[in-house]
This record gives sequence, C-alpha cells and structure tokens, in this order.
Amino acid sequence: MSNDIDADIIFPRCAGIDVHKDILAICRVYRDQDGSRIQELRMFGTMTDDLLSASDWLSEVGITHVCMESTGVYWQPVFNILDANFDVWIVNAHHLKSVPGRKTDKKDAQWIAKCFEHGLLNRSFVPDASQRDLRELTRIRTKIVQERATLSNRIQKLLEPCNIKLASVATDVLGVSGRAILTALSNGETDVVKLANMAKGKLQSKHERLIRSLNGNMTATQRLILSELLNLVNAQEESLSRINKAIDEIMPPFQESANILMTVPGLNKQSAEAILAEIGCTLDTFPTVDKFCAWAGVAPGNNESAGKKKNTRSRDGNVYLRTASVQVARGAVRTHDTYCGALYHRLVRTRGDGRAIVAVAHSILAAIYFMLKRKIDYNELGADYFAKRKPEAVVRECVRRLKQCGFDTKLEPIELAQAA
Repeated sequence: MSNDIDADIIFPRCAGIDVHKDILAICRVYRDQDGSRIQELRMFGTMTDDLLSASDWLSEVGITHVCMESTGVYWQPVFNILDANFDVWIVNAHHLKSVPGRKTDKKDAQWIAKCFEHGLLNRSFVPDASQRDLRELTRIRTKIVQERATLSNRIQKLLEPCNIKLASVATDVLGVSGRAILTALSNGETDVVKLANMAKGKLQSKHERLIRSLNGNMTATQRLILSELLNLVNAQEESLSRINKAIDEIMPPFQESANILMTVPGLNKQSAEAILAEIGCTLDTFPTVDKFCAWAGVAPGNNESAGKKKNTRSRDGNVYLRTASVQVARGAVRTHDTYCGALYHRLVRTRGDGRAIVAVAHSILAAIYFMLKRKIDYNELGADYFAKRKPEAVVRECVRRLKQCGFDTKLEPIELAQAA
C-alpha cells in the first residue's frame, strides 16, 4: 500500500505555505534515509530577516519546490526571496478547499503541502521581473485614469447647483476649452461672454448655447472647491505624464509585440501596453487559446448537471485584462466594415449589449493569442465574413423580411436572369 502511495508522489521534497500579512505557516515534507515521510511545521514572521530564516530552514532538508496561495499582495515578498533558491508555485486560492472543521493556519499549510506533494494543484502564471514592473505601472495608470473620471463627475456635480450647464454643451468638461473656462470660473470670472470666448475648436460653433449654459451663480465656497478639484486634476495629469515616461523606458523589449497588437481595430498604444503587461509576449504559459481566454475571464463558464446546462456566466478572471479587452471591443465595434462590428451587430439583437461585447472581446483575445504565437499582424476578415460563410442564411433572412412587409419574391440566379 505504501508503494502505491509513493508512486503518486510528484514532489517528494516540498513545502506548503499559508501566507498572511504578518505571519507565515510553513509545512515542509521530505523523506529520511529509510524513505519514511517526515512532515514538520513552523511559524515565521514576514519581515525580510524572517523570510531569509524561512529560506534557510527549507534548505536544511533539501526542499526543492514550494507552494503558496495568491493571497492579496502578501505572497509577493515571499516569492521574491524564495524564488532564488526554490521552484516556487503560486496557486489559485479557489482551487484549495480546506477540510471542514479543520481550519487553522497550520492545518492550511499542511493541506497545501499534501495537495502539492501529490501534484493536485495547477500553477498560476507569474510574470518575470520586467513584466511585473510594466504591470505595476499600467495598473496604477488605469487607477489614476479612473480617479480622473471620478473627479470629472465631481466637478459636474458641483456645477449643477450653480446652474452652470457646461457639461450639456461641451463633450469633455476637462478638455482644453473646458479647463480654461473652469479655471477662469474658479478665479472669480463672471462675464459669460468672456468665458464663452475661451472656447476652442468645435466648441466655438456652439457660442450662443455656451453663453446660456454659463449664465449661473457660483458662491465663493463653490469657487474654492472647484479650484481644489482642478488642482487635483492637474496633479493627476502630471502623475500620468511621469508614469507614461517610465512605461516608455520599459517598453523596448515589448515593442515588437505592441506593434503587432496595434494592428487590431480599436487597439491603441495604451491598450497594447496594458494587455502586454498582463500576458507578456510569448504566452508559453497557456497551452491552448481556450485556457487563455478563460484566464482572461471572457470565456463562457461550464455548469452542467444531469444533461442540463445551467448558468454559463463567464467566470472571474484577470480583471485588468478583461477590462482592457472590453474597452478594445467597444472601440472595435464602432469601426466600419470590420469583422468585429459585424459580430457585434449579429449578436446584440438576441443576446444584448453586454454579452455581445464580451463575445467580441473573446474574439479579439483569441486573435491576439495566435498573433503573438505566430508573430503576425491582424488579418481583417471583413464585415461580409458571415454572409460569405453562409450565403443561404442571408437569402432566407432577406426573404423573411420581405414577406413581413407584404411582398412575395421569386429568386433567380443573376446568370439566368441576364440570359432571359
């Protein structure tokens, strides 16, 4: 019986770590000279010297592999130190379910070690150091852009009680024209004609409406708040400028892949940077395109029981990659004469906007997978792709619509009609 158990051992010298903010519970498993299994537990802190002591303790018995859950950001310093001496596996916490009634830190570490020892866990994708730097920069850029949108909403909310309807006339209240007008308002300018004359570009054609929209009453307190909000916007834009500069310095190893991605409709420089920061350039971690799309959170879920399909909602994946892919899909469906636009309009009628956009995002990520694997540019299939694939379906749909309008039809091929 013991021989059968040993035959199932994948990692005979391994360790499981239950990670927390201030403590680590580590269970190391190894074999003695007789081949007997030895399991030992110890608690460590999370300071750098504690992590180095943990590394020494694991090395004492020749541990080769270490496994821990991806708990928030607390796993990252542990990974950075242990990765130099061990093959460190990061696994999805949802894949590890503790035995009911035995939930303690030490028991968790034992359970991780036992599952890992028998090869029951799947390794999560952990990018290399350069990609991690790019990922941190693109993620913080995304957060700052979102905060800027929040500030824009706060400014519009501040202007409404003043009956200043700038947002009803200007597309972007924080654009060049909007910023000049808002700055003048915060500085005490009340002449609506002078304010309207600050408009630039297309907003100049709306001069009369702009004058009417700026005819409001702003108190000293509201001007102060507006000034502070504009200062925050300026500070965020300065931060974005510095972050973009840092990203440009990191991008050279990723630039070839970025140029390939930018051939996709709706995908610009920032989107390419955000996507590459999450997936890298090679995609060697993902053996199939289905696993890649599932990891991104844009693939339909599998939930079937007794031959009946239940909720197939896409599971949670990499939220940053999913957000970037959905944004690209939104831009792609607005392009003319493209496959993405045709796919969206084909699906939106029956599935709704949300599902149709996710389907387009899935299609784009599937294309990106093969583009990066093969180092090729995007191949546009065209808006008539579905019509060419199944022309008879297009004919049936046109005939059905004509009958709904009260017309009877007789179809003849063009060659026969010309011959007649």
